[in-house]
Order: sequence, then C-alpha cells, then structure tokens
Amino acid sequence: MYKKVDPGMNFVEREKETLKFWKNNRVFEKTNEKTEGKPVFSFYDGPPTANGKPHIGHILTRVMKDIIPRYKIMKGYSVLRKAGWDTHGLPVELEVEKSLGIDGKQEIEAYGIEPFIKKCKESVWKYKGEWERMSDRVGYWVDMDHPYITYDNNYIESVWWSLKEIDKKGLLYRGFKIVPYCPRCGTALSSHEVAQGYKDVKEKSAYVKFALKSQRNTYFLAWTTTPWTLPSNVALCMNADENYARIKSGEEYYILADALISAVFEEGTYEKIDVKKGKEYEFVSYEPLFDFYTGKDKAFYITCDGYVTLTDGTGIVHIAPAFGEDDAKVGRKYSLPLLQMVDEHGRFPQDTGYLSGLFCKDADKFILKDLKERNLLFKEQLYEHSYPFCWRCDTPLLYYARKSWFIKTTAFKDLIIRSNDSVNWMPETIRKGRMGNFLENLIDWGVSRERYWGTPLPVWVCEKCGKKHVIGSRKELHELSGCDEDIELHRPYIDKVTFPCECGGVMRRVPEVIDCWYDSGSMPFAQFHYPFENRDLFEKNFPADFISEAVDQTRGWFYTLLVISTILFGKSPFKNCIVLGHVNDKNGVKMSKHKGNVVDPWSVLDKQGADAVRWYFYTSSAPWLPSRFYPEAVSEAQRKYMGTLWNTYAFFVLYADIDKYDPSKYRLSDCKLTLMDKWILSKLNTLIQKVDRGLANYEITDSARSLQEFVDVLSNWYVRRGRERYWGSGMTEDKAAAYTTLYTVLVTVAKLTAPFTPFIAEQIYGNLVPGFYADAPRSVHMCSFPVADLSAVDPDLEKGMDSVLDVVVLGRAARSAGNVKNRQPLSEMVVVSDRDLDLNEELKGIILDELNIKQYREAKDAAAFVSYKIKPQLKTLGPKYGKLLGAIRSFLDTCNGAEVVNAVKDGGVYKTVLAGEEVAFAEEDLLISTESAQGFVSASDKGITVALNTALTPELIDEGIEREIVSRLQTMRKEAGFEVTDRIRVCYSAGEQISRVLKERAASVSKIVLADELSCGSADGYTKEWELAGEKVTLTVKKV
Repeated sequence: MYKKVDPGMNFVEREKETLKFWKNNRVFEKTNEKTEGKPVFSFYDGPPTANGKPHIGHILTRVMKDIIPRYKIMKGYSVLRKAGWDTHGLPVELEVEKSLGIDGKQEIEAYGIEPFIKKCKESVWKYKGEWERMSDRVGYWVDMDHPYITYDNNYIESVWWSLKEIDKKGLLYRGFKIVPYCPRCGTALSSHEVAQGYKDVKEKSAYVKFALKSQRNTYFLAWTTTPWTLPSNVALCMNADENYARIKSGEEYYILADALISAVFEEGTYEKIDVKKGKEYEFVSYEPLFDFYTGKDKAFYITCDGYVTLTDGTGIVHIAPAFGEDDAKVGRKYSLPLLQMVDEHGRFPQDTGYLSGLFCKDADKFILKDLKERNLLFKEQLYEHSYPFCWRCDTPLLYYARKSWFIKTTAFKDLIIRSNDSVNWMPETIRKGRMGNFLENLIDWGVSRERYWGTPLPVWVCEKCGKKHVIGSRKELHELSGCDEDIELHRPYIDKVTFPCECGGVMRRVPEVIDCWYDSGSMPFAQFHYPFENRDLFEKNFPADFISEAVDQTRGWFYTLLVISTILFGKSPFKNCIVLGHVNDKNGVKMSKHKGNVVDPWSVLDKQGADAVRWYFYTSSAPWLPSRFYPEAVSEAQRKYMGTLWNTYAFFVLYADIDKYDPSKYRLSDCKLTLMDKWILSKLNTLIQKVDRGLANYEITDSARSLQEFVDVLSNWYVRRGRERYWGSGMTEDKAAAYTTLYTVLVTVAKLTAPFTPFIAEQIYGNLVPGFYADAPRSVHMCSFPVADLSAVDPDLEKGMDSVLDVVVLGRAARSAGNVKNRQPLSEMVVVSDRDLDLNEELKGIILDELNIKQYREAKDAAAFVSYKIKPQLKTLGPKYGKLLGAIRSFLDTCNGAEVVNAVKDGGVYKTVLAGEEVAFAEEDLLISTESAQGFVSASDKGITVALNTALTPELIDEGIEREIVSRLQTMRKEAGFEVTDRIRVCYSAGEQISRVLKERAASVSKIVLADELSCGSADGYTKEWELAGEKVTLTVKKV
C-alpha cells in the first residue's frame, strides 16, 4: 500500500528522484496552468549576470525569492515567474578582453568592435548551464525557457522608448561635469555604481607650502589627500568667515586656520603674528608649484567658499577644477582655467618630465619627493579614508572633468522619495536609512558609458547644427533612415545608421552606450516589450507585489527600478522588498577567495541537499541579517527539522503498511479521538493560521520556526507518547483514531512545508495521498494551501498541554538532579505554581504517566520541599553597601529565603533595615541556589516548582526492574534485526531478585515485547549480558 521508507538521512538521492518526478510530470508548468486567469500576484526576478559563477549568496537570494511565489500559487494566485539575464556591461567586456589577451579600449578597437561584440554575446552565456543547474537543484521555480534577456532587440527597443519618454520630459541632457571615472575601463560611472565600490585605504597625505608672491619666506599651508592633483593646481581656497593666523616657526612664516594651528604645530614651536578673516586674503597671489600652466587666464590666487571647513587639515584647500566637483564649482565661480594634467587613461602626459607616463596614483611618491627637495613640503603622513574603486575591475576611480549624458533625476527627487516611502521595506530601516540617505543626496544620473557592449544610447546629433533627436523605436529609426527594421540594436551596426537633419546636415548617433544598470532597472516593462506589445500583461504585473535581492542592490537594482518607474509611471515598481544580508563564513567574516573561506555551493548541495540549505537560510536568522554559513550548521538545521519530520513519517508508514491502513476509508469526524489527538489537531490548526498569516506578511523566519516547533512536539511528545497505540494486532477503534490523526497531521504539514522545503514535502505527500485518492493532485505543489479548521482549535487545551510540558520538563530535571532513573516509578509528585496551570484530571494523568509517578498532588507553598541558600553578589552590593557587607551576609544566611526570592523575582525588590540603614536587594544582587527537602528531589522555573518523593517501596523497585528488562529486550530485538511484528522467545539467566520479578511479571513483559515464551535457561539466538539492580543478567531472544 505504501512505498517503503528508508529512515536514513540520505536526502540528496531522494531529492534527485523528486527532480525527475517534477520534470517528467511537468509539475512547475501545471502549477502555473492551475491558477491561470486567477487574481495576479506579481513577482520580479532580478537578472543575474551569466558570465560569472553562482556562489552561496545566490542560493540565499534564490530560496528567498522562491518561497513567496510558491506560497501564493498554493493560495490560488496566478504568479508569473519569469527568469531574466543581465547580459550587458563591463563585466562581460573585461571577461572577453582577458580571454583575447587584450587590454583597454585602444586594443579593443584595434581588434575590431564587431568581432569584439560577437565575443561578448557568446561570453554572456559562459555559465548559463551552471546557473540553470544550480537553480534547478535548489528548487527555484522560474521559467528559464522563456526568459527576458537584456541584449534582445525587443528588450532594447523598450529601453529606447523609455529614454525617449524621459527626453520628452526635458530630463536627458549632455553636460560637462566632474564625474567618477574609471581610467582602466575608460568610462564614467553613476553614483549608485560608485556607492558599491568603496574601500578603506591608507595613503600619503601632504601639507604643502605655497609661497606668497608678495612676502618672502611666507607660505600658505594647504593639506591634500591627493598629491597627484597638485600639478593641476590653479588656486587655493579659504572660508571667508573663518579666522586665519600668520605664525612664525623657525625662519619661515605660515598662514593657516587659527583653530587648526595646534593640530599641525607643537606647542612652543611657533609664534602667532596676526589673525585675519579669510575674506581678507581673497585674490592674494602665490607662486605655482609647477610650470605646467601656460595659459593667459588669471590663476594661482586665494579664492573663498563656504565648503571649506575646519574639521581637519589646515583650513586651506588646494583647487584643481578638473578633479573634483567642489573644485569645479569654485573654478566656475572665479573663472579659473581647467588644467587637466592626467589623461583619460589616468596617466600623466609625455611632456611632464619625471611624471611622464606614470599612473596618477603611482605618481604621489615622486611628487612628494620633488616638493621636499624644493622645500615646498612641510610634512607628509599616512591618512586612512574611504576611497571609491571601480566595482567591476577594482581600479581606483578618479573624479574627472568629462562630457557625459545625464538624466536629471534631481528634478524628480521629491517624487522618488515619496515612491521609496511607499515601499514596505524589510527591514523597515532601509526606507529612511540606506536607501533614504542615498536619495536625500540624489544627484543627476550619469547614464552614458564610453564603451562597446551595451544598449546603444539612442541619441542622434546633427554634425552641422547640433540638434539632438532621441529615437524611441525601430519603426521610427526605419522611417527616418530607411534602415532595416530588424537591424541589430548594438554597436557597430547601429553606429552606421544616419538620417538627414532639417538643416541639411547629417544626424549621427553619439558613440556612447548606456549604464547596464539602466537595462536591469527597465525590466518591469522591457521584459514584456512594452509598450509595443503585451500591454495587458504589463499592467497586470505592474507594480510588483514582491521582489528580493541582497543588500548591495539597495544602490543598484532597487535604486534603478525606483528611479526609472517613478519618472515614467509616477510610482514605485514594487510594493514589498526583502533586503537580504550577506552570507559570511563560520566566524562572521565576509567570504572571499583570497581569505580561502568561500564555500562551494555544490559541496553542500551534494552532501546535505537543497531542502537542508533552504531550511538553514529560513531559520538561522532574519533574512536581512548577515548569516554565518558552514556545513555543520546546515546539518544541524537538517537534523532538527527534516530528520525529525522524516522519522515521524517513516514511523507512520511502517505501521500503517503493516495494518493495511487505507486513509480513504476513515474520517476524523467518525473517530473516537483521545485528548492527545484533539490536542495535536488543535495545535495543527493553530499552526496553519500562524504560517498562513506569517507568509502573507513576509515573516519567513517566524513561520519556519513555528513549523519546526510543531514538528518537534509532534514527534517527541505526541508520537512518542502514543507509540503503543499502533502495536496491537487488528484495527481497533483507538488504533484507527491514532492512524487517522497522524495521517491528517503529516499530509497537512507536507502542504505547509511545501513552499519552504519542496522536496521532502513532495516525497511525503506522494506516498501518502495520490495512491489512495484518485482525484487528488499528483503533486503537493498543485494543492491548495491548508485552511485552518477553527472548530478543531481548543486554546484551553493547548494552554493546558503547555503547562503539562512545563511540569514534565521540571520533573525530568528533578529526576536528573537526584540521579533517579526515568524507568524507576515513584510514589508521588507535588506541584506548586504561582499561576493557574489549567490542568484537568486527564492532563494530570499524562504527567504522571510521562514521569512514571503514581500520584499527583498540588501545594500552595514550595517551602516544605525546597529551601534557598542566598549569598550576596559582591560586585553589585559592594559599591552600594561596602561597610554593611558583613551584616548583609549574616542576614542572608538566616532570612526566610522563600520570602526574599519571591520578592525579587520578575524585577521586584526586597527591602530590610540593617544597622539602622535601609538595604534594598534586586535579583541581580543575589546568588540564589536551591536545596531539596529530605526525601524529595525538586526543580523550579517559570514560577513552578516540582518536587518528587524519592522513597521507594519493594513494589516500586520491582516495577522499575521490569521496565529496565523491557527496555533491554526491545534494544535486543532491534539489534537482532527483527521486524516490529515478529513474535519472539525469551530465555534468561539471572540472580534471585530479577528471576523473581521476571516470574511474577512475565505476562506484562511478554505482552510488550511480543514474547510467546519467557523462561529461565539458555537457548540458541541473540544473547547479551546486562547488569541490572546490581545483578548480572543474561538474556537471549529468538524469533519464533
């Protein structure tokens, strides 16, 4: 009736079988067909780059993105799960350059743009198979057969449409600005790209002496952290409203901010001559450090601007307008010349002496050496600061004067902030924190890239009159130029397309491509080729109900999605976003290749399996917190949940198959349920409500932990306590109730866990349901999500059973503390509680049976069973009552301990007067230990005290021996490899006491161990020697 279940933990092989089942039965496709036409739940899949290998962090993003759509499908929603690939940009170009053995733009153009682009198109799929294999293996269900691809012509056309719409709003412009620039890649970066590449670095900073032209031996003292910009210096800048002192040190005079003298000069090494406002130095000239400037515009004088602060340095800043936005503003204000002594490759030009050809950052030491030799370097020192590096190639970025194309995002700043505020960010701190702070400092988006493999910027400019025209479709381009409407929208093909301007000139496309982040941020509409087709599909799925990616996407994909859709559609393109923390190693250190702490995802998937990894990520911590990932932690998560659930399922199948239990022939409503049955069914339906409500609110971790807690009590309380109900022969009324209850629970749990652990859910469901119900769905993932039966929920019973478990835990602790074995029956237990435990006689009976005790008694005062020893906590009481410590110690030795303990628990205070002074004790002031009263062992917690009477009568001792013998025989049955239904013969050789017990209690022992005969003597069979009650016992078991 049931497929035999291997109780082992070999989940990997079982998962591979499930993958075949899903594929052969088109389960993913059928789940989509099942909800077609139903209300839409919209999900966007952020596109990965397929030219890089997936790592363990990608498993985290995939399992977090997978669970919510799975849940929503089971809730009856139609969920479009469309995969995507991010295929443009520098990472692809860099990979191709490496494979071709070329370096930089000049060598790319020498190789040829067209063959280079073809190589890029091939390269983007380098690891596509590995991505698909990993996604498939972890059970990430998205449509990879029909993905959106950012290099596809239809996708690019939609991107072009969006840029034309942005241009219609007057937001697309070309400007000469200081932009973050990568000299290695030869292109500008946007602010959100820069935000991803900061590193803390230690570099040489310099205090440089600028000689006044009007005064001998007098210098303006300026501080810079970028010595390589000094050859491009054209001015100095002070704060007009601050005080600047002229001091004498040695034979030289220095001018710097009065407030910063002590930070630069030691006390007693200088003499202050006078103090002036910065404004008074405006236009005062100084000698240039270098003779590179040959122009006629006025330069090398003091300027004033409020951006200069006195937080560090000297209060005087050197100005190089080509290499900083603040410098550029000052340059425009004073009409300073633009001296740019570093080329687009980040190198000094050939006619700059010892600097010729040097990379700018490498030139620092040579510049400082030169200045020192000319007595123009006051001092140098190491300076640690955060500096931006190219997020793709790891080259230090330069802030560089460059012509670029910009989207005027600042014009929409308020609306973008409102869009951000509308999002349910998880964690909510993202809204005003990481994302909010970034948006408050929003700058225009530098959207163009001087590269090759990317969506071409659809801007054509007349070479005669300079008129700009933005193309918004292939049809428009065809009508204007006559080009083939199916032309590939990439360089160099699109570069050749021209069309006439109204002035008679020729319109040619600008050479730039666009920021690849714009591509991915366009996916809400571009994935559907909107607005050219699929308008209804776009409108049904916009905005997305749910997206999720790692925290670094806050200033990546999340940002570009937000900006583009707010400008185009006036609102955020997503409603709910789970921002995932990074995956760190065992010690909380970020994984990196050079640290050697990277975990290969396949090493875990091939050993523990996908469900184990999924479950670990769902339960280890909230999704947005950094997780510590290591194989042992995954194994522990697997053992606690999957192992427990699987063992419970295997137990059910073992006995249900023996008894030929057919669930289709029984109904819960017809069964005579025990209190334990009613309790577990109540607990189950409460769980359904928790998990359903939790997943609806994206509370993944809490929902998963609720499942884990339930499975724990299902196995270790409900099943363990009711195991004997399945043992007898024949289908009794009680056995039918036990089977039907456990069957209902297991099938429901399979459905509840399906979005979390889809493999084990499928395996359990597939063996328990389709074979008995012909009209049932073949797969658990085609089932509806469970709905709670409120009539089965009994809050009082659940509360009462919680009390039972609290008492049982304390009873076990008391046995352990008194070294009293669990199999030894005791005569009496006494329970003292501060609260109503809601225990009826049936619940008390469960406690007694579980703890192996004959009688349950309640008392109002624990003092008769527990005494307290209290000592002073010196580290807290010493500082407060030092001279009274002796009196305090004496008081605590003789006081009513129970009275003091009751007063201080739950944050209370106990007050008394010692030596005429009031003394107050809090719980943290006391070291409290307990001692059980004579003849009792006890334990206390949560306001409950449980005391066990340890006095043993001869009858109790005999019963304890009987239980020990039964335990040994059951162990031997298992070791001998007997089936649970096998009848056996038992022979024994023992001393007088144990022989007597076996004779007197032969009937009860035989019934439990399925023995047809229990006799004194020896026989062939499985034999083992034991020690019981101080006697040696030899037991033999043999199958009948």
